[in-house]
Amino acid sequence: MKINLLSCDAPRPDRRAISKCLIEISSSIDESLSNELTDILLEGDAVAIEVEDKEAGSVLRALRKLSIDYEIIE
Repeated sequence: MKINLLSCDAPRPDRRAISKCLIEISSSIDESLSNELTDILLEGDAVAIEVEDKEAGSVLRALRKLSIDYEIIE
């Protein structure tokens, strides 16, 4: 399943928690890429990631907990 991360609405976003979450939810993202994607997201640009369908519920819950707005692409 592809997810488009649109923005982070948290008043004080936790960069480390977002980066760690990206590593955990996507098997194709390593630490340096997750840091780069976190920076892009917090600057206001959308980021597309791919996650396994069987973990979709927990992934979406984790994103909501971090106040990350998202849309499901497919």
